[in-house]
Amino acid sequence: MSTQDATADERSDVTRAEYCVIACAEAWRGDGEILASPMGTVPSVGARLARLTFSPDLLLTDGEALVIGDVPAIGATPEVIEGWLPYRRHLSMVTGGKRHVMMGASQLDRHGNQNISCIGDWKQPTRQLLGVRGGPVNTINNPTSYWVPRHSTRVFVDKVDMVSGVGYDRAAAAGPSATRFHQLRRVVTDLAVLDFETPDRTLRVRSLHPGVSAAQVREATGFPLAVADDVPRTREPSAEELRLIRTVIDPAGLRDREVRT
Repeated sequence: MSTQDATADERSDVTRAEYCVIACAEAWRGDGEILASPMGTVPSVGARLARLTFSPDLLLTDGEALVIGDVPAIGATPEVIEGWLPYRRHLSMVTGGKRHVMMGASQLDRHGNQNISCIGDWKQPTRQLLGVRGGPVNTINNPTSYWVPRHSTRVFVDKVDMVSGVGYDRAAAAGPSATRFHQLRRVVTDLAVLDFETPDRTLRVRSLHPGVSAAQVREATGFPLAVADDVPRTREPSAEELRLIRTVIDPAGLRDREVRT
């Protein structure tokens, strides 16, 4: 079997989770020497893949207080420690813009307002969630992307019940102090990649994952969503990227627990 045939065979069994990993990794392309803060298994695999391939200067942590110098498998202990990053120094990096976080979202609207705090009227919510946590500071001070493992009308809503992360409309209303470093890069879901590269800074579909239709994404979104007729597919992983994902970064296949096939 030729190398070309082998590559084609490997690509024929690319899972939805692996397309999501590729899409998450692409969010950090070109970031240079900044701290990648992925939240979730698939974004963590994506950040490590970016570090091992096209973004070698990305800084990674052990998820607690250490900057790591190697790229261990998900769940494994790093063997190379490059520095100590306690909470106060981590916050300094956040406020200095030297960080690109990929957060989750319980609700997200077309402007990029994120809710991870509560569902329902905040005076008497029907569900209490995490609280606003670092949402406001993250979105105002450093590049922010979102990871949504299940694209649905429960997440993509016309109006969030409470604002945790700040969207483009609210940042603009707050003025230059809020817009200076405000930058929402990507929204990666199990169906598609979305961004805010529209004249009015509202969500549009940047690419569809293979096997997903535009109608499927629209049906799973709680507001009208722009999808161009010629919207591309999320790119295929290379054979080397698949090797890194499957045998180096996530040999246990934890990514498949986060994204349904």
